[in-house]
Amino acid sequence: MSRVLLKNIGTLVSGRIEEPLLIADAILVEDGKIAQVGLLRDLGERDAEKVIDCQGTTVIPGLVDSHCHPVLGDFTPRQNQIGFLESGVHGGVTSVISAGEVHLPGRPKDASGVKALAILAAKSFASFRPGGAKVLGGALILEKGLKEEDFQEAAREGVKIVGEIGLGSVKSPEEAAPMVKWAKKHGMKVMMHTGGTSIPGSSTVGAAQVMATDPDVVCHINGGTTAMPMADVEKLIRETSYTLEIVHCGNVKVAVEAAKLIAEAGAKARVIIGNDAPSGTGVLPLGILRVITLLAALAPVRPEEAICMATGNTARVYGLPRGTIEPGKEADLVIMDAPLGSVGRDALSAISAGDIPGISMVLIDGEVVVEKSRNTPPATRQAKLVKKG
Repeated sequence: MSRVLLKNIGTLVSGRIEEPLLIADAILVEDGKIAQVGLLRDLGERDAEKVIDCQGTTVIPGLVDSHCHPVLGDFTPRQNQIGFLESGVHGGVTSVISAGEVHLPGRPKDASGVKALAILAAKSFASFRPGGAKVLGGALILEKGLKEEDFQEAAREGVKIVGEIGLGSVKSPEEAAPMVKWAKKHGMKVMMHTGGTSIPGSSTVGAAQVMATDPDVVCHINGGTTAMPMADVEKLIRETSYTLEIVHCGNVKVAVEAAKLIAEAGAKARVIIGNDAPSGTGVLPLGILRVITLLAALAPVRPEEAICMATGNTARVYGLPRGTIEPGKEADLVIMDAPLGSVGRDALSAISAGDIPGISMVLIDGEVVVEKSRNTPPATRQAKLVKKG
């Protein structure tokens, strides 16, 4: 049994938005999963094969990007870039959710083709971890001609998501709503595009269309990239129970205004955070951290709450066995601190001040995959591997 101990934790963010901060200074990991969380004096360190001294800094669950458009492998034809998923790990992203492999050159637009693509991507990413990142790939794009048996087969072969409705030829609630029911019947989570058109072939979607279609997740409530009118945003916040996604590649003003309404409505547990990249906005290794910082700096959202939106909230929606720091969960962890030169005294106060924190270490399944991020500014205090096993 492999045992890894993280000690001298200054602040521990749980990932559970109902209790975002834990009183603990140590985490014991056994065989890639969190075994114990508590005080070092109770856990001890003699039996640990590896010991990481967090130097009084902040530990959070690995971030989950709730909205990505991968294709196959760690390459994006949209921006002709290799290694964008691995680069995201250096931004603290340890899990990625596909919203549809829509950027595949020559993407099939018939029922059998989109089903085959979703199955291929799901199976491919189930065995491929770029930089260690866990990618939930294979999001079925809704095209005309899909039947219930197609959803049944796709689900049986490992497809767990319907990509954001509006990217394929099925756009109207009349066409989409029956397919949504089939998808949910066979255990899939359903995303839906909102706001203005994002790519050729996509559609403009408002609150009425969303409510008539009845998805699980309202994609980019702040626009992808163009936002709905605020009246539609407020309607979805106050009159539905859907998961509400805020993304980097959207309208910044609407992100802040939506977060204010969400706080007023007591709906923070419904919020998840994504990049919505690769896109025309680019490839965004620090996109999730930037949204966390935006919300904590400019909206009535505490930094630890924003982190929970990007970790435990998303993991709960998609049924991931990670995203929170508690026994039994996969040990995907990020160690961070205030960046050098920040007015913040630690990661959380730096985030509140609008600064991107410095990441000093990333672990996936208890294994160190990043020692000092190449993408964030340097952390003021660096975590150290003091016992290497």
